[in-house]
Amino acid sequence: MSNSKTLADWQALAHSIRIPGQAIIDGKACDALSGKHFTPINPANGQPLGDVAECDAADVDVAVAAARRAFADRRWAGMAPGQRKRIMQRWAALIDEHTDELALLETLNMGKPISDSLSVDVPATSRCIAWYGEAIDKIYDEIAPTASNALATITREPVGVVAVVVPWNFPMIMAAWKLGPALAAGNSVVLKPAEQSPLTAIRLAELALEAGIPAGVLNVLPGFGPTAGKALGLHMDVDALAFTGSTDVGKLFMQYAGQSNLKKVGLECGGKSPHIILDDCEDLDAAATAAAWGIFFNQGEMCTAGSRLIVHEKVYDRVLAKIAEVAATLQPGDPLDPATSLGALVEHKHMERVLDYIRIGQEEGATLYLGGQQVRQDTGGAFVQPTVFSDVNNSMRIAQEEIFGPVLAAIRVKDADEALQVANDVCYGLGAAVWTSNINTAHRISRGLRAGVVYVNCYDADDITVPFGGYKQSGIGRDKSLHAFDKYTELKTTWIRLTGC
Repeated sequence: MSNSKTLADWQALAHSIRIPGQAIIDGKACDALSGKHFTPINPANGQPLGDVAECDAADVDVAVAAARRAFADRRWAGMAPGQRKRIMQRWAALIDEHTDELALLETLNMGKPISDSLSVDVPATSRCIAWYGEAIDKIYDEIAPTASNALATITREPVGVVAVVVPWNFPMIMAAWKLGPALAAGNSVVLKPAEQSPLTAIRLAELALEAGIPAGVLNVLPGFGPTAGKALGLHMDVDALAFTGSTDVGKLFMQYAGQSNLKKVGLECGGKSPHIILDDCEDLDAAATAAAWGIFFNQGEMCTAGSRLIVHEKVYDRVLAKIAEVAATLQPGDPLDPATSLGALVEHKHMERVLDYIRIGQEEGATLYLGGQQVRQDTGGAFVQPTVFSDVNNSMRIAQEEIFGPVLAAIRVKDADEALQVANDVCYGLGAAVWTSNINTAHRISRGLRAGVVYVNCYDADDITVPFGGYKQSGIGRDKSLHAFDKYTELKTTWIRLTGC
């Protein structure tokens, strides 16, 4: 069993695991046309993992052409829905069969604890692919309620060639959230993983081919954003693009769409999620524990991280004390150790960015309540302690800008109305939460929060059946649930005039 492996077991596997390093184009593994490679680094020790093909605009042209051919001859879109469903479910089963391999690649590549890769990332990926596969032959089209002398059908058709650009914080899950509905709808896809974390994307494509997804339907291009990513955004033969990542890069993809063929763009971007705890919360320990995990899970590298803690002044000190107690159990450790709950940040460059924000918070006048230091320097890894700032003003940069690390900004408020005002006073609107024992307050605050996902007396609850996305500068469109099909399909109205009716 995977969960019975020890640190020594995982270290041994890490030395022997195959590092997938080639692009997947038109059903074949290949190097970049330029012959260039780049070398992902294990953020836990600073060591190279292996060479990976560095694809650029020339490779994008080849992959998009392969995807277009696959879509045009309908080798996938024209397949019987039941057959496509079986292939996607076989793909999901293969993901499960390769749990240890995929989990280890994910941990080596981006530094998250192996226990999380095993219990969260791989299962969520396979469930997503299986769920959208199951949906393929369950979705019906529509007939409009027209007069008797006409028949108007409304059909949902695949948009065509879809580019998918995903981030490094949850490489497999973010890819699955887009590949699942895009492929289930009958599209052909070109996937560009983040340059920091390309390994599992390549392996997922290999398993997709093994499951029976035809050549050209799923292509994977490892490479860099300014080259391969930009080329996809500007490509005239890409019909839609789905992106998860920073708001700044999301804005670039909107510009690329306008500069090229006005392709459909779906965005899931940044967040600065407010986590409200009111004084009538019945279980402050549970709320504070959820607040701690809401910012420290996955090293704080989450778009929905509850990075702004908004607490009623009457319970502020008690909540922070409990968070400090939880944080003491979440100190960074070796990601390959099954006992580790907090791993490495994805790379040293990102670690320096997080440490810069910690310095900014102190310069702005916030109180460094706990943490704030780089640790485990002797390993060569990118590790930062769980960090909490108290006495934060919502106008401070640490309260307004996405840090994407284990850094919590705790803001004191006098009542629920002020909590709501502070919560909405930010350019993002991805996630939010409120803890209260009053059902009227729960409804009022949740309705008032300008966020795509609102949690009441919990945090980061999740299921594939509910949509995920944000308001304001947190994005456009939704991942997950049947609503995700809207990004990857077009609606066609066919009006048939009837005579003799």
